[in-house]
Amino acid sequence: MSTITVGLDGSPESLAAADWAAREAGERDALLRLLHGGEQMRYLYAPLAGVPAPSALDAQREWAAYMLRETEARLVRRHPGLRITTQQTEEQAVPALLAAADDLLVLGSRGLGTLAGFLVGSVALAVVARSPRPVVLVRADGSAADEQRPDATRTGSTMGPHRDVVLGLDLEDPEDTVIGFAFEAARRHAADLRVVHGWSPPAAYGYGAAMDAGVNDEPAEQVRHRLADVLRPWKDKYPGVEVREQAVVGGAGRHLVHASRDAALVVVGRKNRRSPVGGRIGPVTHAALQHASAPVAVVPHD
Repeated sequence: MSTITVGLDGSPESLAAADWAAREAGERDALLRLLHGGEQMRYLYAPLAGVPAPSALDAQREWAAYMLRETEARLVRRHPGLRITTQQTEEQAVPALLAAADDLLVLGSRGLGTLAGFLVGSVALAVVARSPRPVVLVRADGSAADEQRPDATRTGSTMGPHRDVVLGLDLEDPEDTVIGFAFEAARRHAADLRVVHGWSPPAAYGYGAAMDAGVNDEPAEQVRHRLADVLRPWKDKYPGVEVREQAVVGGAGRHLVHASRDAALVVVGRKNRRSPVGGRIGPVTHAALQHASAPVAVVPHD
């Protein structure tokens, strides 16, 4: 049985992440693990200076246990039959989350609105940069209705068609792990898949040639053919997924942010590479994490 782990600290964004993770666990018939790390115990006690006294630590542990029980009970009421387990550890949040990563990690991220997008905390960024498993970041104000297309009255409905899954695809490094995650997400939710690839015209087609309206036709057609070639075997594997391909001029990050406004999920990749200060997040993925208005799945790959 697959396991989805969500990090909980009692904040609104982590509770929204738990709701998203519960819906996803139901779709996957997976076990949902609610995890509270020791470092997260400082959430309610941040204004206090110095090291908490033993009584304060005891109170934090009791509060964490109560928060886990209440969250579990709420999710069971909303999702009858969902299998849930809870875990409370005094290990710091980042190593605890990384150690618990089985199939998918889900974390909350404070939403700052449509334009500002995510305010990604240090724990979330550290986990995203180092996790060997996919990580999904969920906004505090996200809901099940946001995953559905609006009806005629432009209001969300949990019974309507699912919004698109959006995949940011790098044709220079089209990783099967990332593409497969996006196709599987679209299949599971009966959603369309929108594939966005950002590219820049060759230098020979630069400013001086830009006045010719047809000068970019040939390289643009080549990019579209490459995109179609990469996706063809995946379309054959997932014949039920409707795919829309977009080869757009300019950085992929801003196009993904724009596409996220009508998406249920944005999927981006992160290359597994180490630096002296830890893992790294590429510019496109970083832009999606900071500004996307839909949940963002970051899929690591070699």
